[in-house]
Amino acid sequence: MFTIEHGFEATSITLIDDTATHLLEDVSINAFEDRITIEQWDADHDQMHRITLSMTQAHDLAAALDLPEGVYQRSDT
Repeated sequence: MFTIEHGFEATSITLIDDTATHLLEDVSINAFEDRITIEQWDADHDQMHRITLSMTQAHDLAAALDLPEGVYQRSDT
């Protein structure tokens, strides 16, 4: 299950783990104009983990989800 919220500065997506036998913490994805952040709470260490992707990295990730193993370079032409 997931939710989508559109705010003034970002679009936020929350991925909720509701089907696994060992439930994991929710994952929050925030899409800003110039970057995307991915956050997940780590209960074992009592801290939030955050990964920040540039828009180029986010586009590369989206493209990579549908490709077989290999090395690629996107062409924006």
